[in-house]
Amino acid sequence: MDESQKQALQELLDRQAIGDVIQRYCRTLDWLDEEGQASCYWPDAHIEYGFFTGRAEDFLPVVMETERNLARRWHMLSSPLIRFHSNTSASSECYGIFGGGRLQDDGTIAGDLIGGRYLDEWEKRVGVDGLEWRISARTYIVDWKSPLADQPMFEPDPDFPLPTLRIDAGGHPRYREL
Repeated sequence: MDESQKQALQELLDRQAIGDVIQRYCRTLDWLDEEGQASCYWPDAHIEYGFFTGRAEDFLPVVMETERNLARRWHMLSSPLIRFHSNTSASSECYGIFGGGRLQDDGTIAGDLIGGRYLDEWEKRVGVDGLEWRISARTYIVDWKSPLADQPMFEPDPDFPLPTLRIDAGGHPRYREL
């Protein structure tokens, strides 16, 4: 393999690694996995969400408490568009959809469906398992929001009898290490 082929192969591997972090971000929020969520960011990453601006290590307890206060949550991010600046830095943008709900006084679940975009900066540094990509800066922008009322409860609906998980704490029995 010549040098340009090696560089192209490494870029493909790096793109996949960044994509895996984006999927882990969604999954660990939805399953309330605090350790997994922390592994998406460098602790000193600069975070800008509407309700928080600061370092990732300070953001994580805030966002996890926010997620724990929901009766359900569902995050889905698109594949990112990535531009590499060097072998250890990159920028990306991807679109996201979030649906969540809180238990209402009448026993129903209602919340919002939110669409937005994630503007991320990435750094490849030495981590727990050697060199790894993590978010070094993130700006989240909300594009739209729509009410999502009358959500299904946690018991199967006789007309659509699929199970509905209630995930209200980390360590759910259906959560698997991947």
